[in-house]
Amino acid sequence: MSLTRPSTPLLDLVSEPADLRRFPEDQLAQLAAELRAETIDAVSVTGGHLGAGLGVVELTVALHYIFNTPDDRLIWDVGHQCYPHKILTGRRERIRTLRQGGGLSGFTNRAESVYDPFGAGHSSTSISAGLGMAVASELQDTRRNVVCVIGDGAMSAGMAYEAMNNAGAMDSRLIVILNDNDMSIAPPVGAMSAYLARLISGRTYRSLRETAKQLAGNLPKFLGRQAARAEEYARGFLSGGTLFEELGFYYVGPIDGHNLDHLLPVLRNIRDAENGPVLVHVVTQKGKGYPPAEASADKYHGVQRFDVATGAQKKVASNAPTYTRVFADSLIDAARRDPKIVAINAAMPAGTGLDLFAEQFPERAFDVGIAEQHAVTFAAGLATEGYKPFCAIYSTFLQRAYDQIVHDVVIQKLPVRFAIDRAGLVGADGATHVGAFDVPMLACLPDMVVMAAADEAELVHMVATAAAYDAGPIAFRYPRGEGVGIERPAEGVPLEIGRGRVLREGSTVALLSLGTRLSACLAAADQLAGFGLSTTVADARFAKPLDRRLILDLARNHEVFVTVEEGAVGGFGSHVLTLLAQSGALDRGLKVRTLQLPDTFIDHDSPAAQMARAGLDSNGIVASVLASLGREQDAVGVAAAPLAALLRG
Repeated sequence: MSLTRPSTPLLDLVSEPADLRRFPEDQLAQLAAELRAETIDAVSVTGGHLGAGLGVVELTVALHYIFNTPDDRLIWDVGHQCYPHKILTGRRERIRTLRQGGGLSGFTNRAESVYDPFGAGHSSTSISAGLGMAVASELQDTRRNVVCVIGDGAMSAGMAYEAMNNAGAMDSRLIVILNDNDMSIAPPVGAMSAYLARLISGRTYRSLRETAKQLAGNLPKFLGRQAARAEEYARGFLSGGTLFEELGFYYVGPIDGHNLDHLLPVLRNIRDAENGPVLVHVVTQKGKGYPPAEASADKYHGVQRFDVATGAQKKVASNAPTYTRVFADSLIDAARRDPKIVAINAAMPAGTGLDLFAEQFPERAFDVGIAEQHAVTFAAGLATEGYKPFCAIYSTFLQRAYDQIVHDVVIQKLPVRFAIDRAGLVGADGATHVGAFDVPMLACLPDMVVMAAADEAELVHMVATAAAYDAGPIAFRYPRGEGVGIERPAEGVPLEIGRGRVLREGSTVALLSLGTRLSACLAAADQLAGFGLSTTVADARFAKPLDRRLILDLARNHEVFVTVEEGAVGGFGSHVLTLLAQSGALDRGLKVRTLQLPDTFIDHDSPAAQMARAGLDSNGIVASVLASLGREQDAVGVAAAPLAALLRG
């Protein structure tokens, strides 16, 4: 299909949704076409999440047309699909700054616009938040519509059903739009379905239904119960919404989410209804309207910058594999030798590399959906029966399963292996996806082993270590993106638990790295040599248990001791400080600095810019060392060098 804009640019007339509501309905299809073209063009420049947004273009137009946003609250679950929404809500001029430093967030963000009432980057939160807003409106005696748009994938999470159960019991006024993009627009979602949806969402049918309920209530209990069941199952037979009705929601649908003639009357009926929670089942096509996305297996869910005409993505060439691929290859290799190894992910098979594992061992690979809590306890159950579960979850999503890690795994000392992907800063995905908290969360737990890979070779060895370790839970973390180019060993060798390594010997400064900041420490050592400072560089490997002998030797034989980690305050550096304090090493005048992510959320930017801001690049490490020695002038000069180079550029 053509992506050329219609002759009259309606989108140019829309600076906020109130402008959109002035259009006659017969112009909205043209506006949607322009909005789709603008979304495609913008994401071709910035990269980001494309397919989800293309799938909700018509729905976005319809929602802002029917509902009085921002007074009516519109919540997008996760936010992958929010780019068209941003274009319509006063952010079109900045849409080509998406996911760039100082630009728009790739997700909804309360600080960015009044049209974003709730921020999200993780799934399945919209209904809970929306219910809170709906109840607040009732407490204030204010009539306000609260609309939550949630995808069928996000609806698989337990939190969504907890919220729906609560909303149904409270009978609060809440509208949930189930965006079902796992189906095709088949005949059952055609004219007859649209007619039924309009019928059952309309005031006449709902009034008749309430009358029938009242009549059933006046019948003898047995007959009344049978009458209510007959009405419920009749509607369930026609629409398939019995599950949602059981949760207390009035179900409408399914309807074609790309047909404005179907969407607008149903949404208008729902808006004007008086009674409690409603679920509108809308069927859409991810990637709709852009042939390369429609033809792609993942519907262009997440893309690099691309050529609009061909859909070809502009990827940066590299010889280094990603850490995710190294993990996947290493786990597959281990699983060939050990039939007890199984792999679990929570709706991220490609993101964690476990799609590759599933190709080799389909019966030993488990995708449990967006259900991190279940994934962890499911892994614990497998471990009780002698299996070796590798639970691969992004660091930022592991936060959702912390109680299960503590209660179901650690207390019982079950040998669950946690492969923690996307540990540390994540560039354009920003604060919601930063993997900052896994080490502080896990290293405080008794009997937990926590490792961090410094490079590809170390990751191979850590997979082997986890496979061989049966004494209890063990975790290893690794970052997003490509490795440093280290040659991988043919086979991983289990590491000695709690033992680090020294890569470079020096006499004045000791840099002790945990994880992939090791390369920055080696670069910093070279820079410090230029200041006449002999530097030891060591790789801790383990955040828990600590290598006590290595740490105390470094403290005893150096004037300055610096720990470096890509994680939050309270992690590796804090454990090292505790050891140094308890051992008396601090009493000897040792100058100690702990470098970690600052105690703030770091917004989206390039990885290099984020690292410099955090002071975890080589310049930041050097500046910290020089400042600890009282050489503030030198330290300021080093810290200012990147800015000066940027200004010259």
